[in-house]
Amino acid sequence: MNLAPWMALAAIALGGVAIAVQAPINSRLAGHVGDPVAAAAISFLVGFLVLGSIVVARGTMPGLDAMANTPWWAWTGGALGAIYVWAAVWSVSTLGVVTMVAALIFGQLTAALILDTVGAFGLQVREISWTRILAVAFVAVGLILSRL
Repeated sequence: MNLAPWMALAAIALGGVAIAVQAPINSRLAGHVGDPVAAAAISFLVGFLVLGSIVVARGTMPGLDAMANTPWWAWTGGALGAIYVWAAVWSVSTLGVVTMVAALIFGQLTAALILDTVGAFGLQVREISWTRILAVAFVAVGLILSRL
């Protein structure tokens, strides 16, 4: 039995827990520091320090050649993460965690359908099927229900 897919599912589910918990924590931080953008910046600084420490401890810092040969779009991940963290910090106190995460997942799945279909960023092309569309529709229904 190949455990890799199950381990990957468990890891990303744990990541989902982290996202749900991160938003209200960062929102509380924003309340204390007085600004959601400052709270997002502090969150990224802490994350940078944690990941930087792990890279140093593992001795896996990439060389300048590897970084110089990286496509321009590969550098945009941090900016996209900043958009998410700011949006979560700003919206969670208005929407609540369930609605915020439902909207997050709806946005992710909608974009994911497009990314898979075109094989964006070197991904394997995967066709849009009725079951995948239905999965996104169920999340949309959940999002609507979370606001009633």
